[in-house]
Amino acid sequence: MTLAHLAEPSYGIPVSPLLTCHPDKQRLYGADTYYQESHDQLAALTDDVTGFAHRHALLLLKPDAVVARRLDAAADWLAGQGFTIAGAGVTRLTRTMIRSLWYFQWNLATPHRRRLAALFLEDADALVLLVRPENDLDVPASVELTRLKGPTDPDARRPGQLRHLLGRYSYLLNLVHTPDEPADVLRELAVHFDETERDRLFRSALAGEDRAAHAHELTGLLYAATEPRDLDFGPALARLRDTVSRHRGADPSAAPRELLESAWRRGIDLDPWDAVIVGSKVLPMRQPGRAPVLDGADADTWRRHLDTVRATAN
Repeated sequence: MTLAHLAEPSYGIPVSPLLTCHPDKQRLYGADTYYQESHDQLAALTDDVTGFAHRHALLLLKPDAVVARRLDAAADWLAGQGFTIAGAGVTRLTRTMIRSLWYFQWNLATPHRRRLAALFLEDADALVLLVRPENDLDVPASVELTRLKGPTDPDARRPGQLRHLLGRYSYLLNLVHTPDEPADVLRELAVHFDETERDRLFRSALAGEDRAAHAHELTGLLYAATEPRDLDFGPALARLRDTVSRHRGADPSAAPRELLESAWRRGIDLDPWDAVIVGSKVLPMRQPGRAPVLDGADADTWRRHLDTVRATAN
């Protein structure tokens, strides 16, 4: 038997360690269809795929940001943080897309979280912004934007962070998402967009265009297609109690969790947004004791990683 027969089979394309801190992500993304499609398409347009992925980040403004009318505030915040909008597109977060985006993290979700996500993520379209920093950074743009965005936990958000600015509603209603690392930027572009739309975004970004006006135009279209919503807990709970009170045998004075679960058991038709607003506050969203299959890395970890990669290369 030759050494060639003993070698491990190849399942995909190489993923540079400059695109992720995690060896497991290198291996899994190299065999991931979304990553392959985006990487190969970009490679046909530029010899510097790694540089492009380092210089650009994505900001997904989810349906809760649309109905809460927070898209303009997010765009203003980006400008204030020194980011230029290099491209913009509209996406629909279907059941399949949700699972594709968070495929390596959705193992943390409780059944309650999956049920609530299905109620609101498909209720309206969402806005994706491809952005680049105006100044050079010592970490990838996606890492810096994720840091500035703020955490999922609303109690841990701080003034100046995007999620603090847009509204500290709940763990689930966090309004925005960013890919963690350069490899995630490439993969998620292919989850959201087909080849034609990706080509438009890639070419716009490679040409150094400022597409803020286009993003503003798309914002107007998204607002026109949806009704504004109040995402605050108190009014939503009051509306749920009013709905439940109209059904014989139901107890509208029950604690919020029991109110919601009892309404579901009885098949009471609830307003989906009110169910999400209340449910995301009172129902468990994360499975205890579980870690994501793949995760991101903070800025300090990335600095150490880049030092190691560069030292190894030399």
